[in-house]
Amino acid sequence: MEHNLALYRRYRPETFAEVIGQDHVTEPLRAALANNRVNHAYLFSGPRGCGKTTSARILARALNCEKAPISDPCGECQSCRDLARGGPGSLDVIEIDAASHGGVDDARDLRERAFFAPVSSRYKVYIIDEAHMVTTQGFNALLKLVEEPPEHHKFNFATTEPEKVIATIRSRTHHYPFRLIPPRVLSDYLAEICQREGVPIEPAALPLVVRAGAGSARDSLSVLDQLLGGAGAAGVTYGVATSLLGYTPDTLLDEVVDGFSASDGSTVFAVVDKVIETGQDPRRFTEDLLRRLRDLVIVAAVPDASTTGLLDVPSDQAERLVAQAARFGRADLVRAADCVAAGLTEMRGATTPRLLLELICARVLLPGADDSTDGLVARLDRLERRVGMGVPAPGFEAVAAQPQPPVSAPPVDDLDKLDPRSSAETPAPPAEGFEPVAAQPPQPPVSAPVDDRAETPEPSAPAPPPGPVSTLSLVDARRVWPDLLDKVKEMRRFTWILLSQNAQVIGLDGGILTVGFKTAGAKDSFIGGGSEEILRQAAIDVIGVDWRVEAIVDHSADPGAGVAPVVTLASTAGAPAPAEEKVTSAPAWLSEDDAGDTIADLDPAAAPVVPAGRPASEAIASVRSNIAPTRSGDEPAKAPDTRDGEAHPDDPDLEDDGVDGAELLRRELGATVIDQISHE
Repeated sequence: MEHNLALYRRYRPETFAEVIGQDHVTEPLRAALANNRVNHAYLFSGPRGCGKTTSARILARALNCEKAPISDPCGECQSCRDLARGGPGSLDVIEIDAASHGGVDDARDLRERAFFAPVSSRYKVYIIDEAHMVTTQGFNALLKLVEEPPEHHKFNFATTEPEKVIATIRSRTHHYPFRLIPPRVLSDYLAEICQREGVPIEPAALPLVVRAGAGSARDSLSVLDQLLGGAGAAGVTYGVATSLLGYTPDTLLDEVVDGFSASDGSTVFAVVDKVIETGQDPRRFTEDLLRRLRDLVIVAAVPDASTTGLLDVPSDQAERLVAQAARFGRADLVRAADCVAAGLTEMRGATTPRLLLELICARVLLPGADDSTDGLVARLDRLERRVGMGVPAPGFEAVAAQPQPPVSAPPVDDLDKLDPRSSAETPAPPAEGFEPVAAQPPQPPVSAPVDDRAETPEPSAPAPPPGPVSTLSLVDARRVWPDLLDKVKEMRRFTWILLSQNAQVIGLDGGILTVGFKTAGAKDSFIGGGSEEILRQAAIDVIGVDWRVEAIVDHSADPGAGVAPVVTLASTAGAPAPAEEKVTSAPAWLSEDDAGDTIADLDPAAAPVVPAGRPASEAIASVRSNIAPTRSGDEPAKAPDTRDGEAHPDDPDLEDDGVDGAELLRRELGATVIDQISHE
């Protein structure tokens, strides 16, 4: 018979020790009972379903227990058995519902019966539930009785609105305010009840039950009772809980949040349409979205919020929250939450909730339409993530650099015919920040006779301004790698440990950053833990570039070798090159103003390795090909093809004159081989 009772009746506490989440009330009451210092009137207030009436019944049992004074009823005496859960009740404990018995006549009737002694117990206890429903006249009729009751009378008022109890009554009672039960405490309590009932429940479904109960033990047990009644062989699953309780599935919330972070309006409005087409309540969806944004704001400020107890979410969802928060700026998150919160207020009582939901999404997607302080900060946040190292911000494509006039330069094949120390034939170096142009042959002097049959070249029309392109190279990526690691360390320490101890930059091509890991285990941990999004967001925050990160296994990866070498120019001869050195000088036709530039700056592959005894012609050809302009669509100058082992006709014969490679590089190119230095 008891099995058919509702859960909130079957598991109603019978002692103060069984009451959960109200220690600030139960402990003082137990101490007063044990010390026999119980007052004649009490006022229990608080939200519905938090244990007010139940605690009043426990207090009455403890007062009438044959072993009193005692902190908890013994449960063995006749009085305790009569007032136990499912017991017949006692004539000396009277419960009055003030919602239907709160008038003057009811108060007078109670006052007349109060002078009779208890039937079989020590005290006659009156429990007046919903006390705020008693009229002012009724309270005034009870005032004298509550102020000076007979010795065998105790009063207990329970209400959700203590401010409606007149002050003269409140001042004559001991007031104990009850509170909502904390989610973690309530979640553990519900899991224990499911275990007693023998019905399994998924961990992801428990937070939904707690949320539906809103901190009320009675309401939460009612929701759980409904879920247990409809549970199948697998028990209470997350899918059953979301569909039955009307909450938005996490998949939809993930889609709309990803759409917001990527400014993808098609995805966002497709989710809104899906919400409406599946019959979900737009207000509930907006409320769920606001909760998700609240979680992201907390995760952005405290990345380990799920482990410290700030967020009560499963481990897999905690990883998703960290990755989603990494795609936003903090200002963007706060502003999006404000927009949704304001829209949720507007949706109350609205006749077109779908329209308001779409307007909310439009506001979040278009921060430029918001001229408030939060909107300005959000726009600056987005600009700062895009501006830097050649990545223009939206709206600035029109101010791209104009093309510069071509600079004449001798053909690359004739470099060895020029005097490297002649300043008259040294062309100006390309301006920093502009694309070099292809070399052109020198024009004949104006006064020189010109063949009438030769056509005068027409001046070429200026080329259109180039579009916005990223000038980042592999060397640039390696130079900012330490800064990226510092940013990753701030965002997530696990990702920082993986990258700093196991990985280095391998390549950068077309917006794809390739990171090599020493072991397959480190690579799998990097991919499986959502660390790719952390590194991607770090690149956006530090240099304003949105790279797609790819992880590969490279057993030769050395985390300490991820920085490009520093190379300098020298115009005087130095010591001969050791057995294995890099060519670290530039040709003499570069001006002295560019002495701070490096071969690695011009091209990461422009520092070839020159083993001792190798023909210098191969080194010269490699330097020529590598320092030739290769950007903006210009055709690179082709070096002599020596793959077949045959020397170019213009190369000197090293075997004849006995000149070593280092001497030839100094004499022909004005270069010096020095040691390699790496950035720390």
